[in-house]
Amino acid sequence: MEAINDFFATVSSFLWGWPMIIMLLGTHLYLTIRLRFPQRKIFTAIRLSVSRDKGASGDVSQFGALATALAATIGTGNIIGVATAIALGGPGAVLWCWLTGVFGISTKYAEGLVAVKYRVKTKDGRMLGGPMYALERGVHCKWLAVCFALFATIASFGIGNTVQANAISTMVGQVFGVPLWVTGLVLAILGAAVILGGVKSIAKVCSMLVPFMAIFYVLGCIYILCVNHAYVWPAIKTIVEAAFTPRAAGGGFAGTTVMMACRYGIARGLFSNESGLGSAPIVAAAAKTRNPVRQALVSSTGTFWDTVIICALTGIVIVSSIIAYPDIDIHDGAALTKAAFGKIPYVGTPLLTFGLITFAFSTILGWSYYGERCVEYLKGHRWMLVYRVVFIIGIFVGSIVSLGLVWNIADCMNAFMAIPNLLSLILLSGIIVHETRKYLWRGRLDRDMDDEELAEVE
Repeated sequence: MEAINDFFATVSSFLWGWPMIIMLLGTHLYLTIRLRFPQRKIFTAIRLSVSRDKGASGDVSQFGALATALAATIGTGNIIGVATAIALGGPGAVLWCWLTGVFGISTKYAEGLVAVKYRVKTKDGRMLGGPMYALERGVHCKWLAVCFALFATIASFGIGNTVQANAISTMVGQVFGVPLWVTGLVLAILGAAVILGGVKSIAKVCSMLVPFMAIFYVLGCIYILCVNHAYVWPAIKTIVEAAFTPRAAGGGFAGTTVMMACRYGIARGLFSNESGLGSAPIVAAAAKTRNPVRQALVSSTGTFWDTVIICALTGIVIVSSIIAYPDIDIHDGAALTKAAFGKIPYVGTPLLTFGLITFAFSTILGWSYYGERCVEYLKGHRWMLVYRVVFIIGIFVGSIVSLGLVWNIADCMNAFMAIPNLLSLILLSGIIVHETRKYLWRGRLDRDMDDEELAEVE
């Protein structure tokens, strides 16, 4: 098992090194330029995300789809992941992480557009979509579609299930002394109550949970920055300077280079917001929307909230705390997060605990839907209940076992998901531009889709 773990760790390290950074960031930049900087429309997108598209076809509201995608995206990577980037790449990693989110908005926009453009309708009226349908119907490459669905299904049991459950049970055990199996049982019961209800149940819970947890966390971070107010501007200056200048020996972040800050900041940003991974489009396809561009804009706000806002706030909180309290150990991501938040009296530790628990649990809910849709694509509707039951069992198992190998396998599967998804976005970029011109550039966002027959599936 140790040899297997070392193998997947090596593969994961390679995949999430420069090859994946170049591929993902290159796609972000390419789509940003070709789509004429859709980031300019972010406030229009936010307005659309809280508006109802009455009479549109779909299973859940646009906000419900966004909330489910955010639930899966906003996870431990927003807290532990940012701290890990700082520990490995120095404070400059925060700026590179933030820039990755800014450019990633374009890729998330493109993913949402093709998800609605190529979605299909089942005989019982449900909408199905995502990279597997874009690859099959748009790119006409069935085998790549099958590969994506398979990789996403495996990944759902890793990054979307067991590792999140393990993070919750470990945190609850450390803070409150609750046995791992007790936390696992409670999580499995709560997860079953939501997951067995299907997409509408998941979207309903996420629509309530995501805004609450995000607002609570953001307000908590703002409070911490007020407590650290004397160190906020020095922290921002340090972040910007360290992104482009090596840290001199003898400083708190000695030994970090621009290349290290760039690599770890971009990698954590890409991993956190999942732009280009291909997961969020699966639920975007279920949204009630009158045309693909409206949902594309709504989907793009996910990256904005996840990385441009939450990851940036987390980074400034951690760097300002390091400057304020030089005794903090900055060489371990998890320990750095705990120490940085723990220095804030009264609210620091509870905020961190609440954030990790709610973020991780919401990720479980979101990824359960992703995996379910991929299983349905591979094996048909009759296997959905089997998947749900196995997924719920996985929540309990993940809470009580060590998951080093699972983490490494999940990282590999995520990278393998991204490759066919990015290929579909590049090959379909002409279609994406055409749809954007028709609805966005010509000011026709309120126009319904042309009367085109949706493909029906069994």
